[in-house]
Amino acid sequence: MPLTYHVGPGPASVHLKLVFDWSIVPCYNVIARLRGSELPDQWVLRGNHHDAWVFGASDPVSGVIAMMEEARSIGELAKSGWKPKRTIMFCAWDAEEPGLIGSTEWAEAHEKELKEKVVAYINSDGNSRGFLYAQGSHTLETFMSEIARDVVDPQTKISVLERSKSQQAVNAPDPKARMEILNRKNVVLGALGSGSDYSPFIQHLGIPSLNLGYGGEGDGGEYHSIYDSYDHYIRFKDPTFEYGIALAKTAGRATLRLANADRLPFDFNAFHKTVRNYVKEVIELLDRMREATETENKLITEKRFVYAADPMEKLLSPEPKEPVPFLDFSALHNALAKLEAASQQLMDSVSRKQITGADLETLNALLYQCEQNLLVEKGLPRRPWYRHTIYAPGYYTGYGVKTLPGIREAIEQRNWNEARDQVEVAAQALEAYTGQLQDAVKLVIGQ
Repeated sequence: MPLTYHVGPGPASVHLKLVFDWSIVPCYNVIARLRGSELPDQWVLRGNHHDAWVFGASDPVSGVIAMMEEARSIGELAKSGWKPKRTIMFCAWDAEEPGLIGSTEWAEAHEKELKEKVVAYINSDGNSRGFLYAQGSHTLETFMSEIARDVVDPQTKISVLERSKSQQAVNAPDPKARMEILNRKNVVLGALGSGSDYSPFIQHLGIPSLNLGYGGEGDGGEYHSIYDSYDHYIRFKDPTFEYGIALAKTAGRATLRLANADRLPFDFNAFHKTVRNYVKEVIELLDRMREATETENKLITEKRFVYAADPMEKLLSPEPKEPVPFLDFSALHNALAKLEAASQQLMDSVSRKQITGADLETLNALLYQCEQNLLVEKGLPRRPWYRHTIYAPGYYTGYGVKTLPGIREAIEQRNWNEARDQVEVAAQALEAYTGQLQDAVKLVIGQ
C-alpha cells in the first residue's frame, strides 16, 4: 500500500474489507489412456494436478509439463507401432489446491474398478533444481532404487541416487548416521502423508503409490502466491529446465517399467523391514513417555517445581499425569514374524520358478492388490476417510505423515485403551496382508 510501514504498537486502527467469490464452477480432470496390448485390465496411473493459485509456474506447472513430456514421448513410441503390455493412463487433476477435489472425486467414483485394476499410482507436483525426493509404498523401494541408479543428475553427472546420498550424508547429525547413509545401496522411500493427489489412491483405496520430484536448490518464498511466475521460475528454480527433464526421465521410467514388467517388481522384504522399524519406534515412544512421566511426577510430588519457582511470581505447579502403562505389542510382533516368513518365502520361490500365462496374471493381481489389506473399513479414529493402518497424515500435522497412525497418535494423546485397540487393528491388517502373500506363494509353488 502507498504508505510508510512501521513496526510496533501505535494508535492507528485499520478497517479491512474482504471480498470472496464463492461461485460454484466446474472442475475438469483430463485423462488420457493408452490401452495395453497384453494386459489391458491392469493399469499404471501417472498423475499431476493442473490447477494453480495464480500463475503456478512451480506448483504445479513444472510437474505437469514433465508428465506431458512423458506422455508425448510414449505417444511417439505408439505411433511407431509400440504398445505397452499394461494400460497406461495419464491424469491431469483439477481442483487439487482447494482440497485434492479432482483426484478424490474421481477415485471415489471409480473405487471398485480402480481397486481391481490399478497396479500403481505415480504422482508428482512441483519441481526444481536439486535432489531426488521419493516417497511411497515401501514395496516399491527396491524398484525406485534401480531407477535412481539409472537417472543421471544434470548438474553433477552422477546418478541421482548418489547425489541424494551425498546430500543426506553431509547433513546427517553424527558420524554413525553418515556411515549408514554412505554404506546404503538403496533409496530410502519416505512415508506418504498428504498434500498432493496420491492421498486418495494410497490412503483411501490402498493402491501402491509413489510421489516423485526434485528440489532443495530452488526454494523461495513464492509458494502459492502471485510470485510463482514463469519469470521467477527461470531465474531461480530451474533456469535450464534440466530438472524437468530429470523428472520426466524418472517418472517415465517408473511408468514404463511397471507397464512392461513380466512379474511386477514389488519387494515385500523391504516393506517388512520398514514396518518393523515403525513398530520399534512406537514402542520406544511409549517407553520415553513412561520415563518422562515418572520423572515429572516425582518432581511434582517432591514439590521441586515449587522450590525452583520465584516466590514473587504466583505460578501454579503442574498436576501429576496418569502413569504410562505397559502395552501388549505381542500381536504386532507375531504378525511381523509371519510377514517376514511369507515375504522371504515369496521372494525365494519367484526367484527359483518360472511362472507364465494365466498364473502370472493372477500372481501379479495378488501382488498389486495386497496393499488393500492394510485398510481398515471403518477408518482411523476420528477420521474415517483415512483407512490405511501404516501411513496417514497426522491429525494435527497437516501434510506431515504419521506411521502406524492409529497406535502412534493414541499414545501421543495418552489414550491407552485406544492404543490397545489400534495395536490389534494394525496386527489384524498385517495378518490379512500376510495371508495374501501366502496365497501368492501357493500359486508359485503349485500347491
